Amino acid sequence: MLDALQEQLEAIYGIRAEYRAKDFLIDSEAALKLGGSGRAREELLVSEGTEGLELALYVEPALLARVTAAGPEGAMTADIGDFCEVAEGVSHFLYVAHTVNQERTVSLLELEAQAEVDKFAVCTLLKWGLNVGRWAGSLVGRLFEQVQLRHTLSEPERWRYREANRLAKSYCERLLPLVRAGRMDKLLAELRHGYRLGAEAKLQYFGRAR
Repeated sequence: MLDALQEQLEAIYGIRAEYRAKDFLIDSEAALKLGGSGRAREELLVSEGTEGLELALYVEPALLARVTAAGPEGAMTADIGDFCEVAEGVSHFLYVAHTVNQERTVSLLELEAQAEVDKFAVCTLLKWGLNVGRWAGSLVGRLFEQVQLRHTLSEPERWRYREANRLAKSYCERLLPLVRAGRMDKLLAELRHGYRLGAEAKLQYFGRAR
């Protein structure tokens, strides 16, 4: 499942990462040793090593097993929240790998905002076809309005997640006309443009009014 999600994101954005997320998957014990919170069902752990950036990806085994067993479309039908949580972990991994390849840094807000857009893009393109416009409109509500933050989050974390949600919702709402018109070519071109923007430019672009 991790490889399938990474390949889909790479196809959407027209990129190819040297490394595969599945090869960086670790268990809960290793995640705690590397500074993981012990609370999240998925976490990308990043540290600066002697030879460069070191990455590790934790996805709760039961969560990953459910989504893998159901397959992408089945998982979206059974529990889109589970599917999106696994997709978010792959999104984080791929985006950090991409920015490192571009030799630039990435902020946590940028990372979270892009992951929210990635979830919308992956789900919408998996559902592409008849009535996808109506479905994508409902997806915006599901992803960006029916949201509950964990009570264990700190105030800075809560602000970051809310701001990422706001920025991504604004951007995805601007994408909806392309989805409703069935213009996959224009949709992919727009997604690829937004993906390649960096740092403050991306955040401003995502949050721009229609």
